[in-house]
Amino acid sequence: MKRILLIMVGWLSVVLATLGVVLPLLPTTPFLLLAAWCFARSSPRFHHWLLHRSWFGSYLRHWHAHRALPKGAKPKAVALIVITFSISIYFVPLLWVRILLVCMMFALLIMMWRLPVVDLEQ
Repeated sequence: MKRILLIMVGWLSVVLATLGVVLPLLPTTPFLLLAAWCFARSSPRFHHWLLHRSWFGSYLRHWHAHRALPKGAKPKAVALIVITFSISIYFVPLLWVRILLVCMMFALLIMMWRLPVVDLEQ
């Protein structure tokens, strides 16, 4: 029963992480890490798929090995954060929601700024 629950939570996390790529209020990384954790404890096949076959695999493997982002990932993430939040801020009519979105965007940008980057080509 525990194994099935972990697999279900893992797949839900993969779906939410995928949605989080384009939805500004839904984080991608925590859901990916949760999926990797769930699959590592429940299904070696799904864990291998997530680390080696999925779109997110290289980033997860790099994070697991170095606890840092690969070179080039940070500017892409910052650009995606700014673009998606800007679109949301533009279309939201309520001022308090706009202010909340701006605060969240800056919090995410500060978090991204603090993450280390490892260049393995040096």
